[in-house]
Amino acid sequence: MKEALDSMIRNDDDSMLVDRRVKGYYLRHRPLVWISRKGVDSRADTLLAHLQEVDSIGFSEAKFRMPQIRRDLQRMRSLDFDKRNTASKVAARLEYNLTKAYLRYVCGQRFGFVNPTDVFNRLDLRNTDSQAKIYRTLFDLKMDHPDRKFFQQALCAVQPDSLPAFLNSVNPSDPYYLKLRRIYLDKTMRQRYGAKRLMINMERCRWRLSDYPHAHRRFVLVNIPAYHLWAVNGDESLTMRVASGSLETKTPLLSSYIYCMDVNPQWIIPKSIVKKSIVHRLSTGYFRSKHYFIRERATGRDIPVSQCNRSMLESGDYLVIQEGGEGNALGRIIFRFNNDFSIYLHDTSSRGVFQQEDRGVSHGCVRVEHPYELALFLLGAGQSKMAEKIAYSMQADVSPLGKKKEDLSDEQLAVADTLKRDMLVGRVKVEPRVPIFITYFTLWPSANGILQRYDDVYGYDQVMAAWLANYWKETTL
Repeated sequence: MKEALDSMIRNDDDSMLVDRRVKGYYLRHRPLVWISRKGVDSRADTLLAHLQEVDSIGFSEAKFRMPQIRRDLQRMRSLDFDKRNTASKVAARLEYNLTKAYLRYVCGQRFGFVNPTDVFNRLDLRNTDSQAKIYRTLFDLKMDHPDRKFFQQALCAVQPDSLPAFLNSVNPSDPYYLKLRRIYLDKTMRQRYGAKRLMINMERCRWRLSDYPHAHRRFVLVNIPAYHLWAVNGDESLTMRVASGSLETKTPLLSSYIYCMDVNPQWIIPKSIVKKSIVHRLSTGYFRSKHYFIRERATGRDIPVSQCNRSMLESGDYLVIQEGGEGNALGRIIFRFNNDFSIYLHDTSSRGVFQQEDRGVSHGCVRVEHPYELALFLLGAGQSKMAEKIAYSMQADVSPLGKKKEDLSDEQLAVADTLKRDMLVGRVKVEPRVPIFITYFTLWPSANGILQRYDDVYGYDQVMAAWLANYWKETTL
């Protein structure tokens, strides 16, 4: 039987993580899992009963070796062997295929059949000039991944008294997964939304994330393909259009907590934008028209434009900053949450973007259509005075603030005299913090609960389809 198992391994071209684990297990000559001196018992039947589920989620029985398993079970139980199918070959094939099918199923249902951390974070090269490949992080949602401990646990669970419970425990419990699965099982609905699209979005629900919107009463969710934001508080919701990262500078998928709002923020212009769009326009007139100024990074001193040259800005030792207020690229308010990408939600001075169908226009941040309404949602009830201050500050001309009196124009001096300084507000804490989820679903319910289809704007569905082809029925492809 050992030789027959070795032959199975040599002839198995499958190379998914699970397949490599199965090969490694038998190459190390570990104990048989399913076959004993008494043959094969009811555990194989228990597994086959659960594997019937793969058809209801669009997967191929053949991809789980089920037809061959059934034939070999029949041969083993009826002692139907011949020269082509000797007892050792049938036993080895059954042992190997049962383990392969079992681990494919439990690992896929428990963690997903696609590993998004690996797949999406190897799509976009960050540096095209270097020989070393460095990729952009596009998926930063914390989630569980199968490890050696899980595979050991799964194999140890192959006992008559524990196998059924373990097989049930790996099934996804995400409410949205269950909804999509019900739709998939309805032939009419499956045709309406598309089998492939349903299965891809079901796969996203298999990923066992560290946090979910449905775990919170109050949260903010951005679905990139929809170019929409939903702010939910129990039965109440607020929705608005958003603009997100372009195809070249995608908004990463992540979750975090909104902890503050900054009104009239300054914009520290990214070095990439400085090099591409600003260094060749280094003049006092241009910087004044755009309300830009230059600050030395090491000392924090503001440097006159006339004392700077192109190489200084390209060095990264100097920051180009846009003053807060009217015309600022970040708009009048920004919503901050911790992440590794300097990504945030913000207002915008380019309001026309929200009338576009394709709103993938930013360098990664998310622009929101109704920032004041979002600010009220984050404030919560009983904050009327702060809401009034935010409204005033978002409309006020704040151009005189932070400048010496002798540097102000006559018009700015007049504005400075009319400002209600006790109404101006800068940073506003969000307490308690509000969870935010930046997600990617090409099927997602609208505000009234009707399932909507959205374009695969970043091509993620295509990427996932290529991986899921390892399990799909041919009719799905």
